[in-house]
Amino acid sequence: MNAGANAADYLLEQGSEGDVALVDGGRHHTYGELRAASGVLAAELAALGLPAGARVGVLGSNSLFWVAAYLAAIKLDLVAVPFSDKLTPADVSRNARLVRLDVVLADRRTLRRFDSAFGAEVPVLTDEALTAPRDPFWPDSTTDPDGDAVLMFTSGTTATPRAVRVTHRNMRANTDSIVDYLGLRRDDRALVILPFSYCYGASILHTHLRAGARVVLCHSFVYPETAIELLDKEGCTVLAGVPSSFQLLLRASTFASRRLPSLRLVQQAGGKLSPVLIEELRAAQPQAELFVMYGATEATARLSYLPPERLGDKLGSIGRGIPGVELRVLDEQGRRVAPGERGEIYARGDNISPGYLDAPEATAAKFTPDGLRTGDVAVVDDEGFIFIVDRVADFIKTWGHRVSSQEVEACALRLDGLVSAAAVGVPDEEAGEAVALFVTLAPGADVGPEEIRSFMRAQLPKHMVPSTVVILDALPLTANGKTAKASLRELASAPDPVGHGVG
Repeated sequence: MNAGANAADYLLEQGSEGDVALVDGGRHHTYGELRAASGVLAAELAALGLPAGARVGVLGSNSLFWVAAYLAAIKLDLVAVPFSDKLTPADVSRNARLVRLDVVLADRRTLRRFDSAFGAEVPVLTDEALTAPRDPFWPDSTTDPDGDAVLMFTSGTTATPRAVRVTHRNMRANTDSIVDYLGLRRDDRALVILPFSYCYGASILHTHLRAGARVVLCHSFVYPETAIELLDKEGCTVLAGVPSSFQLLLRASTFASRRLPSLRLVQQAGGKLSPVLIEELRAAQPQAELFVMYGATEATARLSYLPPERLGDKLGSIGRGIPGVELRVLDEQGRRVAPGERGEIYARGDNISPGYLDAPEATAAKFTPDGLRTGDVAVVDDEGFIFIVDRVADFIKTWGHRVSSQEVEACALRLDGLVSAAAVGVPDEEAGEAVALFVTLAPGADVGPEEIRSFMRAQLPKHMVPSTVVILDALPLTANGKTAKASLRELASAPDPVGHGVG
């Protein structure tokens, strides 16, 4: 396949035919097999006579079929629309209506749960097509680099999801940058615990295919020990996760005590990981370089990274912009803030999406003349390293103060026995908003709400101490593994929040 403007050609260009591209349940699929599967599904799509720009839903768990379907749609100048299989049928149906699908590619096992989500008028092709006696189809073609390749849904942590337009140029620019700063190699093996329907998971797929490396699929993270066993068995060199992933690995598994000599790169993004946990993560696998990163769906994936050698003196920072990305922290008048002053992060670069699908007002508000408005409040030090204070939507306004939920969470996680913590604001007649803290405990930990509040009273100003602490079996998560703070706000506003410990 010749590399051109088309992102599918670009992603598959480096992989040697006989090298392993995907490992799934013990099956090793080569780049040759991936190209053949992609070509068969491209032939199935081409037979439908769809016009350029038609929208192709991709539904299922991470698999050879999922990757082949995704690449096939992109190759034919159609637009791939990944759907999370962790959503409800109603959520999938809502998102499908939002993008006006032309066809769906779905694996049969997943489709049983979502068979009525797309409507009778939308044709569905299943993974059975991979067994059809059809010759692969992979035509030479010219692709507009600024044409849409993917519609990626935002996570919906703060609002109803929107469909982000990701172009061929966006994908190539972001992938090139990530491969460059991580130093990815052909012999790398990435353990994938994130769904490819999530921009972070997709970036793991994009970068390792581009490097001619392999991805090892882990389908369950309920018991993190399973992932550790697979990492060890397959000799994985790369591990990527979100804060909830590393909270479990560090405080509810053997990750911190087990030697994993093959592991050379650890990537953390998808939200802020508490500095105390970053230090634990560094110490857990000292032979591996730890990259703390920051990004957004609207930026294809990555916006910044902190070089591993700066973790010691820049702990808590998201670093600076990745190659090809300019990050600025601006005040309300659009001026750069001075070191130590607060402002909002804005981003520019070829990886920035042209906007949301069919949402001109939301696009204008987010994609401004100053760049992508991230919604994250931050400070910059005198070397230009950025430190996020909190998301604009997650600040808690209590007793006349703007409290960073992340600072409250970081304090709680310094207490032994806690695995995860999330702070939200709830309406309060006197305070305006009261601070409510939700936590989960390590197995066997004997810590109660009052002990947690007492610990935090000794660490924080009075107005930042939670008025309520609720102990849960698990924090609610979005389909992408992020803490669902909207769900916690609803729970905190209930007359009697339900948990093992409430105080």
